[in-house]
Amino acid sequence: MNNNNPIGLFDSGIGGTSIWKEIHELLPYEDTIYLADSKNAPYGQKSKDEIIALSIKNTEYLLNQNAKIIVVACNTATTNAIKELRAKYDVPFIGIEPAIKPAAVKSEKHIIGILATQGTLNSELFHQTAEKFHDTKIVEQIGTGLVRLIEDGEMHSKEMDSLLRKYLTPMIEANIDYLVLGCSHYPYLIPQIQKILPKDIKIIDSGEAVARQTKSILSERNALKSEDKKGEAVFYVNSSPKVLTEILQDKYKVIARDF
Repeated sequence: MNNNNPIGLFDSGIGGTSIWKEIHELLPYEDTIYLADSKNAPYGQKSKDEIIALSIKNTEYLLNQNAKIIVVACNTATTNAIKELRAKYDVPFIGIEPAIKPAAVKSEKHIIGILATQGTLNSELFHQTAEKFHDTKIVEQIGTGLVRLIEDGEMHSKEMDSLLRKYLTPMIEANIDYLVLGCSHYPYLIPQIQKILPKDIKIIDSGEAVARQTKSILSERNALKSEDKKGEAVFYVNSSPKVLTEILQDKYKVIARDF
């Protein structure tokens, strides 16, 4: 593993940039390559075999770019494909799972909500994690349509507001005190979600924990880049770059390329 090689990340679209931002903030000297597989978004409604195939495709593209570690910046891809990826490749993988543990541990009411894709909530890995907290009631909600609206640049649309109210109301009525965002796209919706939720409901996502884990694994392998200059970031997208460019506020290089 070459210390100067980049950290690779992939997601079913632009959502994983919420993870990338946490990694870039914690490890500003590291070079990064991000794949937004927007052409195939959302992953959450695809079969397990399709998700594995897409994850392999993305992994091989990043390995061809000499990625020294790969962050699966997508809950659906992690919960459905990371086991297969780790078995197939020697490179270390960092996954992202819904933050059930911190929510369950901190919850005083022992009632938490989780907003995630169908693919994540139906996965074996999610159920294995949820079963560890049998004393906590978990109110599950599939966020159908949310990823597509974000990918289409409709984050602040009336349709988005309507869907969020529809999905969050049953959780509020169930008296949750923590909401887990189980999709890397969803942190971009936090300002809108906060307007709907009562102030005493806290929101948890996985970004910061993923960044810490990435740093930890690179440290263990003595693979951190030397802190001599700020890292370069390149973003690839296989559909229109417009929304990704807007999310990044025109600060970084976005390349439209089929992969």
